[in-house]
Amino acid sequence: MLIRKTFTTEADIIKACLKGNRNAQKQLYDQYAGKFLVICHRYIKDRDMAEDVMIEGFMKIFDKLPQFEHKGSFEGWMKRIIVTQSLLTLRKNQKLSMEVHLEHDLVSDNTQYEFVDLEANELMDMIGELPIGYKTVFNLYAIEGYTHAEIAALLGITENTSKSQLSRARALLKQKIAQLQLKERSING
Repeated sequence: MLIRKTFTTEADIIKACLKGNRNAQKQLYDQYAGKFLVICHRYIKDRDMAEDVMIEGFMKIFDKLPQFEHKGSFEGWMKRIIVTQSLLTLRKNQKLSMEVHLEHDLVSDNTQYEFVDLEANELMDMIGELPIGYKTVFNLYAIEGYTHAEIAALLGITENTSKSQLSRARALLKQKIAQLQLKERSING
């Protein structure tokens, strides 16, 4: 009977992974795969491709593990690798481009918004429907917590382009929420 050792601390897992211990690698993968797949899926719509990106990200995590300096959280360090891998895949496969023109159908600034009780999955679906440039910047800024300077460096754009992409993403989300409100009023009214 094969007995698998369970590592109880993050430091133990890291040390064992550095030694190439497959059980430690599996434990790390099992612990974070679900969370990291969600992150990949925010950027990559195709679930199978998102899963491939996550696996590639884990391979890079294991490869770069000797570079982890124990400054900041280990999860945060891994998450940056996963996000970067997602962005590299976007660039390679979809020729990530930033839309710099104003959308003609954006909601005007004088539209009144009411509080809408949205489920998290509804909001994530709305974010997923944004144009690729808007969605990418919105995810990096609003969900992942990157600054505009970091986003600009990651995507090879200017900070102002990052800011305008975020602004347009927010405007489109507001428009989608307003449309949802109108739809709910017509159903309930």
